[in-house]
Amino acid sequence: MQRFRFSSPVAIAVCVAVCVFAVGCKREERPVTFEPNFVHAMKYQIKDNVSMDQASKDSMWVVTKMFGTPDEPKLPDFVAEEEDFADLLDLERLVRASGPADAEGRGLYRKHCALCHGVTGNGRGTTAAILNPYPRDYRMGVFKFKSTPLSYKPTREDIARSIRNGIPGTAMVKIPELTEEDVQALTDYVIYLSWRGETERALIDDAVMEGVDFEGGERIINPEFANSPDEEEQELYEEQWEISEEIAMGVAESWLEAEDEVVEVPEPPSDIPVANSRKEFVELSQGDQADALAKSVERGRELFLGKVASCSKCHGEKGLGNGQTTDYDEWTKDWTARIGIKPEDREALIPLLARGALPPINAVPRNFAEGLFHGGSDSSDLYRRITQGIDGSPMPAATFVEGQFEEQDVWHLINFIRSLQTADAEDAADAASSEAVGAEPEASPAI
Repeated sequence: MQRFRFSSPVAIAVCVAVCVFAVGCKREERPVTFEPNFVHAMKYQIKDNVSMDQASKDSMWVVTKMFGTPDEPKLPDFVAEEEDFADLLDLERLVRASGPADAEGRGLYRKHCALCHGVTGNGRGTTAAILNPYPRDYRMGVFKFKSTPLSYKPTREDIARSIRNGIPGTAMVKIPELTEEDVQALTDYVIYLSWRGETERALIDDAVMEGVDFEGGERIINPEFANSPDEEEQELYEEQWEISEEIAMGVAESWLEAEDEVVEVPEPPSDIPVANSRKEFVELSQGDQADALAKSVERGRELFLGKVASCSKCHGEKGLGNGQTTDYDEWTKDWTARIGIKPEDREALIPLLARGALPPINAVPRNFAEGLFHGGSDSSDLYRRITQGIDGSPMPAATFVEGQFEEQDVWHLINFIRSLQTADAEDAADAASSEAVGAEPEASPAI
């Protein structure tokens, strides 16, 4: 039986508008809990043929002690003890974003986000399976659209902009009712879920890399030893807890580092006219800089089709997204290819699918004719996507070769990409989204 997916802007926007209304009206059963990362534990069980049940329970115990519950979030104790972490998250904003959707002054995340991203932030909300692409799983600590280089966390503002404006061409639309205070609270909560989820994963990773003998009874941590009369057991617990805190600190530090790693976008050379939108592109093509723009577009086309930039390999010769279409994103590869399982081998995936993994779907390259850029459509957004790549996706950072493909050539590529957009594509997409959610969306940078 074929499973249908909402992939058109109209279907996505209508689906989300209905879902947001539904989740806002539905009363929740309590208590609501965070779900363990069963898939991450199971992939090691398959790879190493060792039961990971206790490892999963231990890591879950640690992150619950550190981060609390969906209704009562908390921060690790070291946040109050270490000045460097004091500004990472605000507990009052976390409380505002957490809790039941119908709670007075609370519940922002479950009201607006959990239906797609899941209460745990695992990308497995009620609607997740019918969406393409799937909602973001925060627990890997990887975010696609940001102002920082590959392998770095996004900044707070990167997350806030995506929440504030939505992500064009996906089910994540602008929610007009959110105030800036709401946006900041949700930003904290997304970082909180990611920090918590990545710590849980890292605890298991560390134990596996350190060769913890789970079959022999060794543990990530044994809570029963915390108050043991046996001095050796107490010391072992304290050592295990210290390791757990160091892991959580490491994740926190990676978020703090992001603020200092923003990629500055240079001004285009004076002889290369660059537009920030389809409208500006049309105006330039009809004005005094028409010849310069045409030459830039032609140079961009050569680069696009050339072997160095090699954009057409994935995006297709006409930029329709019909080149390499059988690759997968890093969220899928993490629990398939990383342990030697082909994503197409559905029989081998059954144990992982049974524990919550969503069926692999291909990461389809952008069709530039549609004029929808998930990471934002400003020239600065496109510059960062080309020069830095897109974390978690098959899109690599540009490799410059002197005399063949240099940094200033990126502006030519941007002009060529802009030329591929059909005249009414962006207007049609915006109109459909606006009609579905009942408000005119802003131009979305959504990095």
